[in-house]
Amino acid sequence: MYRDHTKVVHIGDCAIGGGNPVAIQSMTNTKTEDVAATVAQIHTLEDLGCDIIRCAVPTMQAAEALEQIKKQIHIPLVADIHFDYRLAIAAMEHGADKIRINPGNIGDNDRVRAVVDVAKERNIPIRVGVNSGSLEKEYIEEYGGVTVEGIVRSALGKVKLIEDMGYDNLVISIKSSDVLMCIKAHELIAQKTNYPLHVGITESGTVMSGNIKSAIGLGNILYQGIGDTIRVSLTGDPSEEIRSARLILRTLGLRKGGVTVVSCPTCGRTQIDLIGLAGKVEDMVRDMDLDVKVAVMGCVVNGPGEAREADIGIAGGKGEGLLIKKGEVIKKLPEDQLLNALHDELMKMQK
Repeated sequence: MYRDHTKVVHIGDCAIGGGNPVAIQSMTNTKTEDVAATVAQIHTLEDLGCDIIRCAVPTMQAAEALEQIKKQIHIPLVADIHFDYRLAIAAMEHGADKIRINPGNIGDNDRVRAVVDVAKERNIPIRVGVNSGSLEKEYIEEYGGVTVEGIVRSALGKVKLIEDMGYDNLVISIKSSDVLMCIKAHELIAQKTNYPLHVGITESGTVMSGNIKSAIGLGNILYQGIGDTIRVSLTGDPSEEIRSARLILRTLGLRKGGVTVVSCPTCGRTQIDLIGLAGKVEDMVRDMDLDVKVAVMGCVVNGPGEAREADIGIAGGKGEGLLIKKGEVIKKLPEDQLLNALHDELMKMQK
């Protein structure tokens, strides 16, 4: 697989590429200048399983704030830079473990070189990011619009620019809000480089639409063995990005840990509030540190058999249900006691 043969890059104490586990990344939506709020959000994301965090650095005050943020968190810190090369330099001087730049909007080659020289001196990785929405006019004109080939050529051209400056501690990011274009672009670039790839569907939307787009896009890319770090970009609480990324990776067998909930779609035989119950179960287990499968089934016809495939489950009847553990029925309970009984059993498993 491509990711088994990519260059290993160290972002703080997190190694990506070369067959290392796919790392989950997110981005804070606090004002980076507000150190307390930013640190609090990062701590929440750390607890959920975030491996790498990125902060926007739009001002010199934000760049300086990285130093205090860095002292209070436990995962690598990436500085997101646009337009001003001086902010990239300041971010590295104040502790950034990696910087994200688009050399196309940083300025002329002398300014790019100034950034590269500091990164080289400190051995700080640079993520070279290209977005289909900001593709250079020359590639749009050459290919008659925004195309896969244009995105890939743009990215590799920026990589070569930095390589020619004597630096190759790089990560590549090519993103598009067009899911199919994003998939094809990653398939193409994986044939042309061995740098680790940060993968995401940019501007994917709200929690519902963004999750669907990201599951399809990231699922296709990751299943082909492409991608070393991922971000599920959602318009909402960054916590949802981590939960979604973990679920995508678990579904593809790329990560273990966390509770997987399976539930039936309901039918005319369902005689309990399965929809409400399944939602409550999912909320209850979402942040539990357990590597188990929980089944929530709606009737006694297929429920017990399906629940046997899980580590623990509940199967509904008429106003009551069964609590099933490791394939064995251990209790019959009234409907209103099923959730608490399931919770108690999961807590025992967590000890």
